[in-house]
Amino acid sequence: MDQIRAALTPKLIDSLYVEAMLLADAARAYFDRQGRDERMSLDPLVRVGFSCESLKVTTRLMHIVAWLLTQRAVGAGELTAEQARRPERQLGEAVDSDPEVLEQLPQSARDLIRASSDLYERVRRIEEGTSGDEPAPSPARSLLSRLQRSI
Repeated sequence: MDQIRAALTPKLIDSLYVEAMLLADAARAYFDRQGRDERMSLDPLVRVGFSCESLKVTTRLMHIVAWLLTQRAVGAGELTAEQARRPERQLGEAVDSDPEVLEQLPQSARDLIRASSDLYERVRRIEEGTSGDEPAPSPARSLLSRLQRSI
């Protein structure tokens, strides 16, 4: 766990946090301004899909930010690694985007949706690597350890 935790450096956490916040700002600007105009030009059913996808983007980004803030708290000593592994502090579930809906959306919306999905997947993979589950001991290392102790 210490080796994995060491790989999750403050610099990496800060970099991901900045990326998430910039993406959140871009998404807010798009969905509140430019996207509103583009949404109105869409078929009514596609507009519903557009609105749902904008909520998915926001949800993904907020889950990412919350998880990164938890990691910052661990690094600052405000939480223990054990506390950070509690279910309520894990990366929240994010619903995948519907490919059929995506292909009907404006390119700008698709780009934001994909960027939020990509960032979420990267953070999810990092979280999986920091889950605290110790790998099963290698049988060869166990044998070597027993041999060394018997000498």
